[in-house]
Amino acid sequence: MNEPTPEQLAAGEVHGLTPPMCAFLRGETTEELQADAVAFIEAFGTPEPPAPAPRSGGPRGVDVGSNGGRGTLSAGAALYRERHQIDEDGNRPAKKPIPTGNRNPFAEAGYTLER
Repeated sequence: MNEPTPEQLAAGEVHGLTPPMCAFLRGETTEELQADAVAFIEAFGTPEPPAPAPRSGGPRGVDVGSNGGRGTLSAGAALYRERHQIDEDGNRPAKKPIPTGNRNPFAEAGYTLER
């Protein structure tokens, strides 16, 4: 397919034609190219934007700010603190230490050191 000339692009752009469509316009003067662009649109219609590509895994859900006040940054931070048991100062509740014996778990019970 031939590349459209600047004159074809100028004539087609006014009528909303894409560059590949402009390559099909025929005429020697600007008026002839404009008339051919109008005839092209009457015959084939105005080009529509392409449909969005389907997303892998399905739709991603609603927009962040679309569900009232829950979509705000402060609401998200409050929900995170609630789920992770963090207070307003950013501290988690103190955990009790797990008692551990200070011995080697791989040591054999009957082993003695020879002298």
